[in-house]
Amino acid sequence: MDWSGTFFLPPCQNDAEILVVDCDRSSRNLLVGLAMQTGVSQGREMAMSDIIKGYEEDGYCFPVDVLDGGEVDEIAAAISSARDAFAEDERKLNAVTQYPHFLLPQVYDLTRHRRVIGPVSEILGEDLLVWGASLFIKPPHTNKIVSWHQDLTYWDLDNSEETTCWVAPSPVTEANGCMKFIPGSQRQRILPHNDTFAEDNMLSRGQEIAVEVDEHEAVNVELAPGQASYHHGHLFHGSGPNRSDIARVAIAIRYIRTSMKQASGERPAVVLASGVDRYGYFDQAVRPSGDLTDEDFERCFEDMRIKQKMLFKGVEEGRGARYQ
Repeated sequence: MDWSGTFFLPPCQNDAEILVVDCDRSSRNLLVGLAMQTGVSQGREMAMSDIIKGYEEDGYCFPVDVLDGGEVDEIAAAISSARDAFAEDERKLNAVTQYPHFLLPQVYDLTRHRRVIGPVSEILGEDLLVWGASLFIKPPHTNKIVSWHQDLTYWDLDNSEETTCWVAPSPVTEANGCMKFIPGSQRQRILPHNDTFAEDNMLSRGQEIAVEVDEHEAVNVELAPGQASYHHGHLFHGSGPNRSDIARVAIAIRYIRTSMKQASGERPAVVLASGVDRYGYFDQAVRPSGDLTDEDFERCFEDMRIKQKMLFKGVEEGRGARYQ
């Protein structure tokens, strides 16, 4: 499958446990721009307390270097190979998009990677579950967008102690449709959303916040390969189309506390990312073999059926077939 012509560029190389370019909004754009030009993090080592302070104040923090070059290459190759293998099978290709951590050991391991989990553990604690992980891929020159929304709107979880880690295995820039954050908007409760089901909208219901969002306040979340961003489930965020020659690829990992559960009582499958699950509110997924068997896909389809009931609650029959 030809994703872009120029897909993966050399990733950041650094042996530091966690490197952060900056979480201060006044200098973030300049420093990220330097990182994107050189392909190497221009950051400084930052105390975890500073990462958490930025997250608490703004609702997000980026960019954080979480993967080295070899790790980026391995994950990118696994994703590309799986998408190529099922390019003509829409149902299985959709499962690869929605459940890469259930099918690919490289992505499963990513969700439990110590450098990925580090900031999340400081935010939510050591006992963590992966509620979901999915791929967000915008091919070159596509009108695909993600409208302004709050993640937790339709997830049916019993509280808001959730953090999304968004990992970039390829360059993410304003030109190819990077995420945009509205600083401080995580302080809002879940607001009403309008369901558009628009064809170019990558969200499950094409949902968008039913309030005016001042885009002049938006911060572009530009990332080099191997870098990640973290954001709160109430944060206003979205992304524009890909106007570039390079595909925009991202892996979104949704972390929750083990004490959380579905308000409906459903038991979708999760990955124990770290610590201990003393509650047992969810079924536990196992590390995939990577063989991509029919049994592997059936586990994805079964979980998809469970989540569709929650994500499309209240939607007229027939419109809930979409699960992006």
